[in-house]
Amino acid sequence: MASDIGSDMTSNTAPAGVTIDVAALNALEGAARDFHFQPGQPVHSVLAGRHGSRVRGRGLAFEELRRYVPGDDIRSMDWRVTARTGKPYVRVYTEEKDRPVVLVVDQRINMFFGSRRAMKSVTAAEAAALAAWRVLADGDRVGGVVFGDTAIDTFPPKRSRAAVEQLLGGIARHNGALRAGTKARRAAGQLNLALERCARMVTHGGLVVVISDFDGHDKTTRERLLGISARNDVLTVLVHDPFLSALPTSGNLVVSDGELQVELAFGKTSLRRSIADFFTAHGKHLVDWHEAIGVPMLPLSAAEETTAQVRRLLGGPPTSGSAFRRARAGAAR
Repeated sequence: MASDIGSDMTSNTAPAGVTIDVAALNALEGAARDFHFQPGQPVHSVLAGRHGSRVRGRGLAFEELRRYVPGDDIRSMDWRVTARTGKPYVRVYTEEKDRPVVLVVDQRINMFFGSRRAMKSVTAAEAAALAAWRVLADGDRVGGVVFGDTAIDTFPPKRSRAAVEQLLGGIARHNGALRAGTKARRAAGQLNLALERCARMVTHGGLVVVISDFDGHDKTTRERLLGISARNDVLTVLVHDPFLSALPTSGNLVVSDGELQVELAFGKTSLRRSIADFFTAHGKHLVDWHEAIGVPMLPLSAAEETTAQVRRLLGGPPTSGSAFRRARAGAAR
């Protein structure tokens, strides 16, 4: 139950999995291997198949317009200029040396929940650290937008170890500020504000990875993701906890939104069924919502080890029950 992690929140030292510091995030550099965000994903990757084209990789930048010479690729012809001048012209492009990658990391109070291994906020921080170190190893620039309930920090994309460490330091600060007794109110609108900041930071040719449970997503969220994906690659990482899908059959649990609270009696079959039905419907809604937008989604469970899941979803060896297959199967029920 949730008390496995959250029962000792009044102590000075939080138990493992409740928060994560910058040293632990930096230590994940060695684990950032056997996966990547480049095109040509392995067949077992969630981004393989129809999603492969969603990750464009480094793009092409227009350099000049010049007269056609024998041997030029006919596909590079600029037919409008050719028709206007009466002489054949081609467009010349150069390959971009790198691309900006922006990680949008949710550290709001809604992420401060976990039933087994870690809080969702910790899982999101770990996923962001793995992604940041992998992007740097691939030679691309990495930045981020880290948001909590009251503040948003931005880190412009740069290609340096210092930039990654600065980003991870920002994530650790937001993560460490989360408390069970916080007075901060649930701020659903922060997700849209973070996406707005992201859109201003990466205008085209980049990769945006949104790591969140998507609490509070709405029509504006959809519009902003569509706007960003029109000129960039977008990948979402849906952080979830399996607690609601496997409720205990006895005992009580007090839940609160910071102001109101209610006690749930799990001995009642009707209550467990209602909560399970809600969880299934919510999961299906999120999967359908992402598919309608056309954005690949990676489900990441806070109850499982983060590195193994990322490797499995983004290029690791096949497994008989990947998180993506389980999430899709659950959504279909």
